[in-house]
Amino acid sequence: MLKNTRYYDPINDFRRAVARRLMRLVFGNHGQPTAEPLPDRGIYRILVCHVSHSLGNTLLLTPLLSELEKTYPAAEIDILTRSPVANDVYGRFFNLQRIFRLPAHGVGHPLQFFGTLRRMRKIRYDLAIDADPLSQTNRLLMLLSNATYTLGFSSAKKHGEITHPVPLPEDENKGRRPVYLLRAAIGKDVAADYPVPDIRLSADERAQGKAALMRSLAAADITSTGRGVIGIFANATGTKLLGEAWWTRFIRVLEAAHPEHRIVEILPHSGESMLGSRYPAYYSSDLRKLACVLSALDVYISADCGVMHLACASDVPTMGIFTVTKVSEWGPYGPHRHAIAAHGQEPEEVARVIAAMPEFGAQR
Repeated sequence: MLKNTRYYDPINDFRRAVARRLMRLVFGNHGQPTAEPLPDRGIYRILVCHVSHSLGNTLLLTPLLSELEKTYPAAEIDILTRSPVANDVYGRFFNLQRIFRLPAHGVGHPLQFFGTLRRMRKIRYDLAIDADPLSQTNRLLMLLSNATYTLGFSSAKKHGEITHPVPLPEDENKGRRPVYLLRAAIGKDVAADYPVPDIRLSADERAQGKAALMRSLAAADITSTGRGVIGIFANATGTKLLGEAWWTRFIRVLEAAHPEHRIVEILPHSGESMLGSRYPAYYSSDLRKLACVLSALDVYISADCGVMHLACASDVPTMGIFTVTKVSEWGPYGPHRHAIAAHGQEPEEVARVIAAMPEFGAQR
């Protein structure tokens, strides 16, 4: 039966009602909302709660870390996360102090889960941030912290009062939205340029990546980078996977448009070629080593995936092909980062759009 002209799901409605009551029971009057803006000084201990464990979501938190370092340059930042690559992604941020790593499945590892929370709760934070607009687990963990100020989005899916709730913006981009959260709470200009994903590769790391890329080319008897090196990552999860036949048609057009460029295949975690082993390839299970090699490319191309976000965070001109997911939510942004809306398009059409991008005209 319909209720209020929308689909009525009694199980989810019951679950949300129970969650609201439990939050009121457990936290009581914790974090009464205030009309005052979040102070932009006097905050020195910050906790960021972000329990998503996917590579893409892990990388898309880095713009918030850049914004926090700019806004609170003297502060220490702790992160509570489930990401298995958190140390690789966040470890080079100067203001980072601690990473509290929760197990991927807390029910299966209760001692580790509660031990991590106990260590986190020993610290008296000036500010705790729930950076996710949907996760109730994020909100619960933030409210468990000992924080003077609590910051997060307000929505129907969030329960538990906090000092600084911020309405969801129209901009739904996963990288910009946490930065908007902080700026809106402080009262800063939310229209100013947003920091892009960044894993803070050093000059030495970039040099090592360049050397590794040249070794991969040399192994295929390629001694020159020509007009530039194009990296293609042909893997993706689920319906985002385009398949070898799609990529073969795409590359045929790309090679015809730019015959003096070299193509290198970036191999997936399985170590198996997705392009029939027709091109020189690079493989690494080490996230930062992979990022170093990506940084040496002149252009990176793939479907929407975690490695696409890693390329953006490695500061390589990135072409992300979107055939399933929403460009507005997951699309790369910033200089030399392009999201190609390819829903329903043939690979030849997509190839012609990408081949015309200005990044192909200038070797780095």
